[in-house]
Amino acid sequence: MPGKQKISPLYTDLYQLTMAQAYFMSQKSDMPASFDYFFRKAPFKGGYLVFAGLQDLLELIIELKFEKEDIDFLFKSGFHSDFLEYLKSFSFSGDIYSVEEGDVVFPFEPILRVDGNLCETQLIETLLLNVLNYQSLVATKAARIRYVSEGKVLSDFGLRRAQSYGAIMASRAAVIGGFNNTSNVFAARKYNIPYAGTMAHSFIECFDSEIEAFRAYANIFPESSVLLADTYNTLGQGVPNAIIVAKELEAKGYKLKGIRLDSGDLAYLSKKAREMLDKANLNYVSIIVSNQLDENVIRSLKEQDAPIDGFGVGTNLVTGNPDGAVDGVYKLAEVNGKPKLKISENIQKTTLPGKKQITRFYNGEKQFYCDAITLTNEKTPTKMYHPFEKGKSVKLNGCYYELLTRPVMKNGKITIEKQEVKKINEYLKNRLNMLPPEHKRFDFPHIYKVGVSKSLLQLREDIMLNLQNNKPKG
Repeated sequence: MPGKQKISPLYTDLYQLTMAQAYFMSQKSDMPASFDYFFRKAPFKGGYLVFAGLQDLLELIIELKFEKEDIDFLFKSGFHSDFLEYLKSFSFSGDIYSVEEGDVVFPFEPILRVDGNLCETQLIETLLLNVLNYQSLVATKAARIRYVSEGKVLSDFGLRRAQSYGAIMASRAAVIGGFNNTSNVFAARKYNIPYAGTMAHSFIECFDSEIEAFRAYANIFPESSVLLADTYNTLGQGVPNAIIVAKELEAKGYKLKGIRLDSGDLAYLSKKAREMLDKANLNYVSIIVSNQLDENVIRSLKEQDAPIDGFGVGTNLVTGNPDGAVDGVYKLAEVNGKPKLKISENIQKTTLPGKKQITRFYNGEKQFYCDAITLTNEKTPTKMYHPFEKGKSVKLNGCYYELLTRPVMKNGKITIEKQEVKKINEYLKNRLNMLPPEHKRFDFPHIYKVGVSKSLLQLREDIMLNLQNNKPKG
């Protein structure tokens, strides 16, 4: 339910439950296992991903319990009674290691690792992918919009266009990515983030005249009125009426907060509206625009020197348009102490075996230089190798570094402090400032270096060779 940070364990794909029962009936459910969460391609043809959703995920995991109605449903669905008895006392008791929420991450990195028994690590897969993929998508989109908007006010207007209750997490992810506020009042309460809004065209249409509607709204909200100026005729009626009401507010000791433009040529209309407002000595009245905005439209408006103070972004933000999804995956890395991998004819889809961690290296200007993936029992590498192209390597001697992977849950208990969403955004801002600009550009961003240690590379090659030698013949 959206009002509680709790969800049914049935919020999963069927095969998670059927595999879990098969493990249980085969007496493998308690076998130790490790899974990695990573993605293969940055969304929006960009150079990075903003990692988001971790805090929500951890809180949902610790609340996972099979209630009576869940067990009854599975019984009617044909699941074995012995397995259902096992599920009655199920709770996640494993460990989770992760990079910090709000960090900037790159393709093929094991951003998060889940250690636990085979059953529990399998049962949380779908929930994990659902939360992390979606929030990371929206947070990345928001960060791109913030990048081109610079100091302008950004408002999440996506509730009505989002994927049902996903809008709640979308608002959180938007603020992580750099938005100032949301129109989503429920998300504002749940995550303690600022909310903001204006008025709809229907409000103006309910009055006999536009100016009457403006006056009614301004009388009720004299300190926070933003008047929608494009219901009938933006420059011939909407803006002039807003100016009249603004002057009336001034006479009462108040100031009109702003006007909103929601249609037409936003660059042209905002310039004309600014001229009219300034001519009336209303330079303090902000101009806010909305209507199918994204990072590319906003960049165009800025290139045209449109005098816009704030942007309300909805559909393209919460749907992650044009991508719609992050291709994050959850792959087995180790079971019963044995490193595992998935082989593909496409080497980029062959996974990395064993328990791993990420170390980030910095250049002399204290900017991100490269990330190295190593096995957890390794020392900090002095050289890393390209994971897919033989012969390519990077020396790391003398570079400042930090370990990104850290424990966030131990024995089923959260081990990190809960962070306010704005605090996570502050962390992201610092991290993006350390990412060189060539990785942040929209057109053909420079590929960030992600490599693997020699030991990890050798382990993958040894396992692949062993599997090939054991192929059935004939």
